[in-house]
This record gives sequence, structure tokens and C-alpha cells, in this order.
Amino acid sequence: MTIDFDIEIKPSKHFRNTWMRKWDYDTNELRMALKEAYKIEKVGKIKYEAYTRHGAQGKSRKIIFVVYLTEIFIITGAEGT
Repeated sequence: MTIDFDIEIKPSKHFRNTWMRKWDYDTNELRMALKEAYKIEKVGKIKYEAYTRHGAQGKSRKIIFVVYLTEIFIITGAEGT
């Protein structure tokens, strides 16, 4: 599985207003989180789930996204322990 994370990233309005604000992410930090994800699972034809760890406490974060030809559309996120 090869995903080009250097193409355009577009977060959904929901993701931008909730998770990006809570995590204090901008699109560059979001791109780095996707690149450094420790696990990426394909859960549909073009839908993926990326699992990342963030900070000293190591909180896990899940980012659900769709890969189109020219962009990555971020659907939503989740946070665990």
C-alpha cells in the first residue's frame, strides 16, 4: 500500500472544527501525523484509518480519510488512551 501524502489534504468541516481545533493541528501537522502513523488500515475501496501516537503521554489518535487521485479528504478523527 503506497499513499502519497504530499498531495493536497482537505479536512472536512467537522474534522476542522472539532479535532483539528482540539489537537491544535494545521494541515502541515496533519500531513506529518499521517506520514508518521504507526498503522494504516484499508477499510474500504478508498477509505483508510491511520493510527498515531502523540505527545509524551502517548495518546493514540485515529484519523479516518479517503484517498482520491488528487487529494486526501479527512473525514473524522478519534482519540483514545
